[in-house]
Amino acid sequence: MPVTDLAKALGEVFGAGGSARSVFGEPVTSGNRTVIPVASIRYGFGVGGGEKGSEAYGGGGGGGLVARPIGVVEITPEGTRFVPISEMRVVALAALAAFAAGYVATCLLRR
Repeated sequence: MPVTDLAKALGEVFGAGGSARSVFGEPVTSGNRTVIPVASIRYGFGVGGGEKGSEAYGGGGGGGLVARPIGVVEITPEGTRFVPISEMRVVALAALAAFAAGYVATCLLRR
């Protein structure tokens, strides 16, 4: 396979996988609220090849794709807003702290 065809094939593979929808799924709607995942996606690839004479040919390529969530877009009748992951982490940590406090209180009351 010529290097140009290999590069094109790799580009199509990485391009097809490089969207928030393909990594994190479809937007979710519940009632009047729609949540759309937003991701930071980076990819890179390289190809190379060589030829000696008219029949001998060698080549190869590879690449990588990194996707990480950065937040969600929340759409409600009141408006649209972007909620970064950092805010969701704070909510998750608060929920974990509340659970831990409840657990400790329950253990103390049992004594």
